[in-house]
Amino acid sequence: MLARQRRASQPSNKRLQLAKRARPTVSLARSPAGRSFEATTLFRSAPGATRLARFAAETRSVRQPNAMTTISLPSVQSLLLELAFGDQPLATGTGFVCQSKKGPLLITNWHNVTGRNPQTKKPLSPTGAVPDTVRIIHNRSKKLGQWLQKTEPLTVGGNRRWVEHPVLGDRADVVALPLLQLDDVELYPYDPVGGPAIAINPAEPISVVGFPFGIQAGGSLAVWATGFVASEPQIDFDGLPVFLIDCRARPGQSGSAVIAHRNGGMVALQDGSTAVFSGPVTKLFGVYSGRINEQSDLGLVWKASLIAELVGSV
Repeated sequence: MLARQRRASQPSNKRLQLAKRARPTVSLARSPAGRSFEATTLFRSAPGATRLARFAAETRSVRQPNAMTTISLPSVQSLLLELAFGDQPLATGTGFVCQSKKGPLLITNWHNVTGRNPQTKKPLSPTGAVPDTVRIIHNRSKKLGQWLQKTEPLTVGGNRRWVEHPVLGDRADVVALPLLQLDDVELYPYDPVGGPAIAINPAEPISVVGFPFGIQAGGSLAVWATGFVASEPQIDFDGLPVFLIDCRARPGQSGSAVIAHRNGGMVALQDGSTAVFSGPVTKLFGVYSGRINEQSDLGLVWKASLIAELVGSV
């Protein structure tokens, strides 16, 4: 039996020029709308610590070789994070933004903001320190291809600022941090319930978009690590809203957006039909939180449905 086929009407390959500069110009290709934890611990020689130190001048730009360069929207939606205690960097990680009724939220892992193992609750840093601030490398407003660093407190008066899942609490390795420092910042949020209804099944490709070891792919563009769905995504793994992927993700990618990204053409949809898109389409499927153990490339993805519940509770 052949799956039904239909043509998508939305112009998914629309180019949006966001930075007006003499030369070159950057534009976005927009879509239609007992474990090992991947927070990079920073030591003096750690790549993430060195790269983030280069933001001392507060801004950073990416050099483009052509007069018009188009980049994929997910490359700017993932944000590099540095978790710190006072002036001491502890780890790097990844986050992304979702909008709530009360404003924008940074979505990342519980173990990133607490600096603790979600199972044992012991500090992840060998120093025993846990973070009290997160430094976020944001996109600069109306200047695509430029970035700036903002610092958000993780606690106020000894009370945590992040929001945990309303039912699972700290059993879910996902939190939402309300963003306060947004002057001159451009946000590119994900919608955890929206976007094209791309189907994913075991053995289909899926991408973890983040910053392994704090590495940035030009300016502060994210690195794409692509693997395959490794468990039935509709079935909960270990009794939690989690599914598995087989992907060579590494420390620093904790909190990364996990997406299905298709560069146009015929795309299978969740209702069993197919659609033909004239440009790239992306759907958020969850947030990456680490490998099941250090010897495996099997990784844990907390589902987008949990993110939606968390955002809706704020």
